[in-house]
Amino acid sequence: MSFEPVFGPASRALILGSWPSPESWRQGFYYGHPRNRFWPLLARLCGAQTPATVEEKRALILQNGLALWDVLESCTVTGASDASIKDPVPVDLAALLKQAPVVAVFCNGATAFRLYETLLRPVSGIPAVRLPSTSPANAAFSMEKLAAAWGAALGPWLSASH
Repeated sequence: MSFEPVFGPASRALILGSWPSPESWRQGFYYGHPRNRFWPLLARLCGAQTPATVEEKRALILQNGLALWDVLESCTVTGASDASIKDPVPVDLAALLKQAPVVAVFCNGATAFRLYETLLRPVSGIPAVRLPSTSPANAAFSMEKLAAAWGAALGPWLSASH
């Protein structure tokens, strides 16, 4: 079973990953690997300090009009390798969309995007924006390149920028 989604009444943009890494499972929350650049990147885009606790991470998402979830409810996977994902079962995105005013979807990496397009876009009808993965495995993208790509796509959706 995946983590519960993080969303609130102001969540207009949804960020989707593929599946939590083993380190994320150990910590009990999204993007727990210390070398994953998701939290430092999001903090930078929001003009905030990098959150350290789960409560701070939830607050960063909610205060900026975002929602956070993974595409998959369950799957078979080896370690943190998205390439090894088998037997994907999608999350119940329709249930989230009934509770949150999400109108934009952003996928963290190619696998999340591919899974969203095949499993969830038919449910949501919302086209997704594929963003470069914040995973440490995506060494081709420096923090500067990530900030430029994510900022251009996600920036207009951040509550802090309105």
